[in-house]
Amino acid sequence: MSETQIMIGWQADARQKYETMIAKIPIFHRAIAKQIVDKKAPMLAQGRGASMVEEQDIIRAFFSEVPMAFYSLMIRLLDEVGFNYQKYEK
Repeated sequence: MSETQIMIGWQADARQKYETMIAKIPIFHRAIAKQIVDKKAPMLAQGRGASMVEEQDIIRAFFSEVPMAFYSLMIRLLDEVGFNYQKYEK
């Protein structure tokens, strides 16, 4: 039995940046990154009591779920697509 996916909308601009970032991730990591963030970001939004996934939820999902071995790549990609990630860094 699989876990239930939280159904919540995404802010359009945040979703566009996210999709652009996912497309830049090396192909062999892309699917797992998408799967993890697609699950975690809505959970974070719901935890804030928000009605939509926002940039902060996407950024926090990346920071909480991406292994430290990929930290520099993640930071570079967050910066390239225009996410304001600095205030969410660990």
